[in-house]
Amino acid sequence: PYYVDLNQNLFLQASLHSSDPNLVVFVDTCVASPDPSNFRTLTYELIRSGCIKDPTYSSYFSPYMGIARFAFSAFSFVNRYPSVYLQCELVVCRHNDYSSRCYQGCLSRFKRNAGS
Repeated sequence: PYYVDLNQNLFLQASLHSSDPNLVVFVDTCVASPDPSNFRTLTYELIRSGCIKDPTYSSYFSPYMGIARFAFSAFSFVNRYPSVYLQCELVVCRHNDYSSRCYQGCLSRFKRNAGS
């Protein structure tokens, strides 16, 4: 566990350990939950499909391609839950592969055409 005060900035870093220096790490989705085994019922989205959902979420520059850095302000689920658990999905891509998920940024869903 990592203990923080309410509204304190929480800084995180995800590191890729690979012998391939041409890989990039991208934070696609991070969801918080008061239950470490359930990230579907009572959840709070920080970032989803590369789209920032929480106004305190921010990404930070990393001098290394294999490291993703981000932060958000600590919060609680009402006052009934003593802990908040974080589950993040990261994507690994080739550096300079601009067609890859890492370079597409926020992917908002498009509505389908209901016509014939």
